Amino acid sequence: MPRALAEQTRAGKRVEKRGEHRYIVIRIPDMKQTNRFILLAALATATTAPASAQGRLALLDQGEYICALPGDAAGSAWLEQDARDFTIIGGSSYRSGNSAGTYLMEGKQVTFTRGPMRGMKFMRLGSGILQEVGSDGKLGRLRCHRSGPVKN
Repeated sequence: MPRALAEQTRAGKRVEKRGEHRYIVIRIPDMKQTNRFILLAALATATTAPASAQGRLALLDQGEYICALPGDAAGSAWLEQDARDFTIIGGSSYRSGNSAGTYLMEGKQVTFTRGPMRGMKFMRLGSGILQEVGSDGKLGRLRCHRSGPVKN
């Protein structure tokens, strides 16, 4: 016996018979709930972003970087620290002495991730000028500036 004017369901859809025609009624989820879910998902994504992320990834200018500490009025203006000098050789790679490593630059924050300078952090002050950032997050006294192109 056929079901006259009875509701049928097919995979979560409601099928209605009206006269000779059959209509499939699709449930549309409550838009308020959907909007609420999207908002919560966006907030969860925003709050899980790392706090230290400061911007886009970038690269330092290639070349030789000379590092120095400020001097005093009685002597020279800068006291070069030859052991801290390094060379940006391409991409995110550097060379210091006979060893090489990599760095990551996010916005103005430069972090040496591998090699002899691993763990050192610098803040880019301008084109070719870096200042060391201490473990407390404050700017240190050591400054490094780009002195010229890479020497072979």
